[in-house]
Amino acid sequence: MKHVLLLNGPNLNMLGRRQPEIYGAETLADIVARCTLRASDLGFTLEARQSNYEGELVTWIQDAREKADAIIINPGAYSHTSVAILDALSMFEGRVMEVHLSNIHKREAFRHHSYVSARADAVIAGCGAEGYELALLRLATLLG
Repeated sequence: MKHVLLLNGPNLNMLGRRQPEIYGAETLADIVARCTLRASDLGFTLEARQSNYEGELVTWIQDAREKADAIIINPGAYSHTSVAILDALSMFEGRVMEVHLSNIHKREAFRHHSYVSARADAVIAGCGAEGYELALLRLATLLG
């Protein structure tokens, strides 16, 4: 069974309470529950984690080298600032899917660039919480 690590960055623990007009009304727990079911349907195991700390995300990515076949990551604001996360993802040999709830290209100019995109096999933006499930569906194709 393929193992997928789902990582969420800063402030995503506030989903459902933080700007629902941009990020939607679902909580992160709601999203993880939906993804866990979808992953199971696709024959994956899913491990979900969230951190507001860049170094913790980097450590989890490094650890994934030994146990995960793919990473789905919503790096939040670290998308636009973190070379450290990019470097950690570049050491990971599995598939990487980048997800953003909002369309970062329709927002402030500083959000238009993501360091993570340089490593991602695909980027899904602007599909809301459904973007995570779309990432899982794409992984089902990529991982066969």
